[in-house]
Amino acid sequence: MPRDVRMRGFKERADVDDVVRWLDARELKPTVRRLPLAEAEGRVLSEDLVSQVNVPPFRRAAMDGWAVHGEDTFGAAASDPLTLAIVGESMPGKPYKGPVAKGQAVRIMTGAEVPDDADAVLRAEEGSEDGDVLSVRAAVPPQKHVARVGEDIDEGERVLATGRRLRPQDLGVAASIGHGELPVIVRPRVAILATGDELLPPGARPGGSKIVDSNTPMLTALVLRDHGIPLTGPIIRDGEANIREALEDVQGDVVLVSGGSSVGKEDHAPRLVEELGELVFHGLAMRPAAPTGIGVIGRRVVFLLPGNPVSCLSAYDWFAARVIRRMGGLDPAWPYAKTRGTLARKVSSVLGRVDYVRVTLEDGVVTPLMTRGASILSSTVKADGFL
Repeated sequence: MPRDVRMRGFKERADVDDVVRWLDARELKPTVRRLPLAEAEGRVLSEDLVSQVNVPPFRRAAMDGWAVHGEDTFGAAASDPLTLAIVGESMPGKPYKGPVAKGQAVRIMTGAEVPDDADAVLRAEEGSEDGDVLSVRAAVPPQKHVARVGEDIDEGERVLATGRRLRPQDLGVAASIGHGELPVIVRPRVAILATGDELLPPGARPGGSKIVDSNTPMLTALVLRDHGIPLTGPIIRDGEANIREALEDVQGDVVLVSGGSSVGKEDHAPRLVEELGELVFHGLAMRPAAPTGIGVIGRRVVFLLPGNPVSCLSAYDWFAARVIRRMGGLDPAWPYAKTRGTLARKVSSVLGRVDYVRVTLEDGVVTPLMTRGASILSSTVKADGFL
């Protein structure tokens, strides 16, 4: 029979490290899909990208000027120029294919193919034309201003590694080696179910006995940060039938239930998760977020997050974020900068319990905020971080 802790409290609380180990041990097979480059930005690459070509595939000019034999320019100076015969021109996409003999030059633009016989490019600033005659006012050594074959990317080179979150420049590189689409990990879909008769939708004004649902916008932003796709719907009213229907009809790869996770009369979600699947943990040795529950329904991991917003934030960051990030191909660890400092005053705790303490940081001094209530969301705005 599903256990019912409503109005009874928790007999025991799970250790946070045990919960994290259980989550990390779950086999989560990311879904892979090939997407056009235009849709791949921000996605995680599912396999190494190895170039099958050289970039550039030809020697190209790194400057506007003239393709020449470097030796032909030795001794040239502004006060004593040398002359070469211009025999043609090479433009990007329209290369010069004729011979370039000693004493000859080919007009060339940046990015154009350097003729086979030439070995240097004289910059436009170092020469001048008079009809088909080039006056050379400076020496240019062989290979100067000539990009070698494969100077950017060599054939066989690993260009992008598995697990890389693709940036705009990555897509440009992929295009440069001939790819129009890339194999990427599909972003996990995360259902967000907010429950409670006391809740008003975002945009409403709180009043009377009603409060505004602040958890859904916060969780939506967190899911987006963690590379998931949030799926939100209307607020689910209290009542066993309503919660059951929501859990039975839910879509997505991960489910976040906000509210109704504790031991109150209307906290039906833990018992329903165990009835519909398996409730693995309920009640954790941490503060805030002690009433958090974690289970599975079918293939979905279900996180029962406390309704109090700081508890909700803490539980999401400790547990749900790890699964969502891993399913999306990202490092499951926190995406936060870490630092060390000196506590301004002692922080009391209970042996065996993890405390999530909001703090300010100034000149290396870490000061715990006086407000610790799980419903005081503004404390997270005033805080510089947490310990």
